Amino acid sequence: MPFSPNRIGQIALAVRDVDVSEAFYKDTLGLRHLFRFGDLTFFDCCGVRLFIEKANDAGSIGRASPLYFSCADIVIAVRELKKRNVTFTSEPHLIAKMDDHDLWMAFFEDPDGNTLALMQEAPKGYAPP
Repeated sequence: MPFSPNRIGQIALAVRDVDVSEAFYKDTLGLRHLFRFGDLTFFDCCGVRLFIEKANDAGSIGRASPLYFSCADIVIAVRELKKRNVTFTSEPHLIAKMDDHDLWMAFFEDPDGNTLALMQEAPKGYAPP
């Protein structure tokens, strides 16, 4: 069988200030911090490592591909992150009706303006309270 890279092991994200971002991802979002080495800090996202590094080029900040965090209940997740002072750029809304589920998302940003999202693969016909 030919090789196929079918599992992402790590995603890198360039930021202005590693200390500020480390606090956001660890304390605000509640990601499990793995370790830090200089201006590199690492988090575990259910087996995928999030690697945050100080940007070499200011033009790369806030231009990363969005990170989508899966959650079991988007309404509860949004409510909890709002308590932690996260500002959402869009409230939970239906993105797509799939054959076997409905896809809901809500968007927010990290301290560097990188787009982040919560996503819920909800049962067909789901309507948040």
